[in-house]
Amino acid sequence: MNSSIASTPRPTLHPRDLELVLALVRGGTLAEGARGLGQDLSTVFRALKRLEQRLGLTLFERGRLGLVPGELALALAKSAEAVEDELDRAEALLQPGERRLSGTLRVTTTDTLLVGLVLPLVADFRATFPQLRLEFIASNQLASLSRREADVAIRATTRPPEHLVGARLGAIRSALFAHRSLLPAPPARPDAALLPWASPDADESLADHLSVRWRRRVYPQVEPVLRCNSILAIAQAVRCGAAIGVAPRFLLQDQPDIVALTGDEPALDTELWLLTHPDVRHLRRIKVFFDFVRERLVLP
Repeated sequence: MNSSIASTPRPTLHPRDLELVLALVRGGTLAEGARGLGQDLSTVFRALKRLEQRLGLTLFERGRLGLVPGELALALAKSAEAVEDELDRAEALLQPGERRLSGTLRVTTTDTLLVGLVLPLVADFRATFPQLRLEFIASNQLASLSRREADVAIRATTRPPEHLVGARLGAIRSALFAHRSLLPAPPARPDAALLPWASPDADESLADHLSVRWRRRVYPQVEPVLRCNSILAIAQAVRCGAAIGVAPRFLLQDQPDIVALTGDEPALDTELWLLTHPDVRHLRRIKVFFDFVRERLVLP
């Protein structure tokens, strides 16, 4: 008597499945994933539900703030990015030139670096790569490149995370600045300790900022009258004459009525880094962004 054992069919993946997972990993929510795919939310929700049922696995945990991808979802997203990159290469063969590059590039940085250094480059970058969409995440917290919360990070640090790769763009030099309206008339010399200060140590993430450590060491008697969680806001307070404060030279140097009260202060120096995750550094959209920023960004 012959017998046979029925085998369970292996689940199959289709290109649209990879596209769906990649959009959800990048978007972080169903709404953002749907926007990236150009579909409505209910369609994407049903597609994800069907895919998970077909695989017999949960790809994303539904959290209060959105979708949290599991290990399989991240692995599928990595494969999808490789497919996406190969399609980009194939399109380039049909129409030579990097201008055909498309897709979305997510960049995480601080508001200070975004406004002072990155946004001035965007017009030229968009003119060169008009089909590549840029998304900026401005935060003092380093978004997780491992979980695809962003593709590229631009950060001021002397110790970039060891699990990331990238390029050092140069030194960021800072100074103590003041508006002329706060300074005594010449020939009197200003005493910074007697002037109102603005400080970034209202936020836990900036409590150990270089400027805070320097002020506490050099001017231990100073009690700031303004505290906020943004170096960009410190620079604006200086521009308005509300207080003096430490800010990068690229924000305030050579501006009318703004005076640097300090010269070179090595204790205030840090470095600017362009970073990405090793798994995605080969993608063309990341390569062209790296090359463009390294070529165009100039630090004073």
